[in-house]
Amino acid sequence: MARTTPRPSPARRAAAWVGRDGWRHLVMAVVLVFALFPILFVVSAALNPLGTLSSSHLVPRSVSADNLVELLTQTRFGAWYANSLLIALANAAATVLLSAMAAYVFSRFRFAGRRPGLYGLLLVQMFPQFLAIVAIYLMFSFVGDHWPQVGFNTRTGLLLVYLGGALSVNTWLMKGFFDTVPRELDESAQVDGASHAQTFFRVLLPLVTPVLAVVGLLVFISTVNEFLIASVFLRDPGAKTVAVGLYGMVADQRDANFGMFSAGTLLLAVPVLAVFWYLQRYIVSGLTTGAVKG
Repeated sequence: MARTTPRPSPARRAAAWVGRDGWRHLVMAVVLVFALFPILFVVSAALNPLGTLSSSHLVPRSVSADNLVELLTQTRFGAWYANSLLIALANAAATVLLSAMAAYVFSRFRFAGRRPGLYGLLLVQMFPQFLAIVAIYLMFSFVGDHWPQVGFNTRTGLLLVYLGGALSVNTWLMKGFFDTVPRELDESAQVDGASHAQTFFRVLLPLVTPVLAVVGLLVFISTVNEFLIASVFLRDPGAKTVAVGLYGMVADQRDANFGMFSAGTLLLAVPVLAVFWYLQRYIVSGLTTGAVKG
């Protein structure tokens, strides 16, 4: 007669589940609380009708849209919002195009100065952004005296500054992805009579779409959130970005305008989430492939 294996007690099954899967749920719960706490606090502050920092709580005691209405009617938030989106979209598009062309050259061609050029791009990233403020201020003071269209308080001038700082690291990221594309595809296209430009735009760019999406997303987010250079570059109230404009609201009256500040940060998160949602299918493959190839 065969013996049946006794079932473990509920206490032993619970202990086994905790050892096998329970700690993962605990870590996930801690991470969720850590990530959601500031978001819930900002949402609560945006809905707080008093609009002050001292009266804000994690769970709102009353709900009102007064902060949002005051932000849209009593400030230049609409102009700041349009400036941020315009500069971020233009910077992302230009950075993707210029970085892709630079990565194509460094990946596919061998020429004198290629290696020093690559290391030079990497070396530029080692200096903190704050060191460039003085140089940018002096350079654009001179440029603004002769060409006011690209000087201080212009979106074109600020876009040029952002382009100069974003090309190096993105060129390195894209070069790693370009290296994973077989060279035989280039050679096959050129045997059929394609020029280098046709090979780049019609053969390679469709194959490296994931890294283009990743770079575009990262540049868009960093540009929307950038404050340091924009605060030095933009002085006209109508030319400010959202980050600079919102900081001006709480710089001197942090407690009084905290509700409007919170409402503005929530509105600023909308385009970032929309771009992230649209490009999220490319993010994992774009980051991992570009990271493992040098």
